[in-house]
Amino acid sequence: MTIAHYIAMVAAFVLICAGGATGQTKGLIRPETAPPKLVMLVYQRFPLDKAAESGRALAAAARACANLEVPNSWIVLDSVTGDSEVLSFDPFDSFAHIGEAFAEWGSIYAVHAELGKFQAQINGALASQRTIIAERRDDLSYRAKHIDLSKARFLRVLEVRLHPGHEGEFAEAFKNLAAAYEKTESDLPWVVYQVNVGMPSPTFFAFVPMRTLAQNDDLLKLQDLLHEAAENMQKIARAAYAHTESNLYAISPEKSHVSKEFAAGDPEFWRPKPPAPMKVAAKKSGKNKPIQ
Repeated sequence: MTIAHYIAMVAAFVLICAGGATGQTKGLIRPETAPPKLVMLVYQRFPLDKAAESGRALAAAARACANLEVPNSWIVLDSVTGDSEVLSFDPFDSFAHIGEAFAEWGSIYAVHAELGKFQAQINGALASQRTIIAERRDDLSYRAKHIDLSKARFLRVLEVRLHPGHEGEFAEAFKNLAAAYEKTESDLPWVVYQVNVGMPSPTFFAFVPMRTLAQNDDLLKLQDLLHEAAENMQKIARAAYAHTESNLYAISPEKSHVSKEFAAGDPEFWRPKPPAPMKVAAKKSGKNKPIQ
């Protein structure tokens, strides 16, 4: 792995710029907007000719749920890089919470036929779907408690699949990277999750919330500062990593369903007011027009 490759990897780990404008804040994060203990990742792919239809159905389902008591929330993201797909980021507190949600959704669909119709439209348009549940690893994350997901506009997702038996090397790599950031007093957090069910193990995801894509431009400035950590990670990656892939997603608030407490972190983005109706100017009558 070259330094250039390492910098590309770092781009998937770090959040550029400090403060609340970047998806993080130096103050205390409210529990509602912090990275969840468990995340359910639902990857959905739709044929090109059904992309618009499925998008409308996803947005309609989110609007319908805004007026209902539903057992969980979700953030929907559209792919910017990689294969064209939709990723749903669903936060949960525990597996018990997931079980309770599944039980309640059956009753909700039975009572609200319109919502069931939207879900049927989504399912009918699907080309494929994959669901994964992953657990937050605070020991591999860097200042994850500073992350405010309500401020994010993009999410960078790094998937790392390891050769069996190399979890220790992976943990060492991330801890070394975090230590390097601490030495530079960097305020650039990321959060790591380990797959529990849904795909081959051991697999990890690193999530980097971003406010703007321009934040990636500053990554090259870290090359000299992180040179020692880069060399260590190169050695570990050659032996431990079976597969890595980094992709960028854009958050779609109209397809997402978040709690009022979460939306309060940035209400203009998550709950925008509908545009005011356009005023149509009255047509002037020619009745009183003087004769030329």
